[in-house]
Amino acid sequence: MVDRLTGYRILILETREEAQFSRLLAEQGADVLQCPMFTIHDAPDSAPIEAWIRRMIDRPCDDLVLMTGEGLRRLLKVARRMNIEKDFISALAALRKFARGPKPGRALREIGLQPQVTTEKPTSEGIAEILSRVNLKGHRVGLQLYPDRDHSVLIGAITAQGAEVDAVLPYVYDAAAADTNIVTAIGEMAKGHIDAIALTSSGQVRRLMEVAQAHGCEASLREGLARTPIASVGPVVSEELKSLGLRTDIYPANDAYFMKPLISAMAAALGKNPPRSTVMAS
Repeated sequence: MVDRLTGYRILILETREEAQFSRLLAEQGADVLQCPMFTIHDAPDSAPIEAWIRRMIDRPCDDLVLMTGEGLRRLLKVARRMNIEKDFISALAALRKFARGPKPGRALREIGLQPQVTTEKPTSEGIAEILSRVNLKGHRVGLQLYPDRDHSVLIGAITAQGAEVDAVLPYVYDAAAADTNIVTAIGEMAKGHIDAIALTSSGQVRRLMEVAQAHGCEASLREGLARTPIASVGPVVSEELKSLGLRTDIYPANDAYFMKPLISAMAAALGKNPPRSTVMAS
């Protein structure tokens, strides 16, 4: 599959976790247009996070639910600043760890640990479903949250099993800082300068539409998406697109909802026509 995307301009809505996706696309020769969705900052008040880390060391939970790889890395950063990173990692090693999809698992492996359970569906619903199959009665469950999401349903599902939840939110989003980049990307699609947009989370779809509505360019967004192939990594993203009246053009084969199968599907679909840059140049 080497160089099968050479000359094709692919738009991705970038977060820290999309760095690998960008690299994989570039390895196939793609011209990757990276559009940051938001800027990530440490939580403004570090005291609750420091207290949570100390509780994990002094009075460890029975289980730990990691919702994002970014969250674990931010927790480790705080522990490092507190000079207790080794103690924190040792405490984590003793816990039963649940990962919401592959990204938290990658962050665990960076420190020599592994999740005991990884959800097939990288969603809060997927985590709730997995946890419903295990006995949590009387357990303390550490729960690493992420911003801009109502986690009350997940927390309620855990406490309904007779468990106590000890939650931490280690980072925040600054969305406004990235709005200009997203508006520019919408304009590029509307002009026909993008060969495909690749979406790897439902949050990216919502963010794209929210920015377009806030800046009065929803019509341009819909026009751009009408003329730009939309690649979706899986059913959660495709359902979000459908809810907004949008379609999925490119989808991984064999229900393999990961980046590499998505890239293979993109190469196969886009390869049927030359890159738009080539067409425009001629």
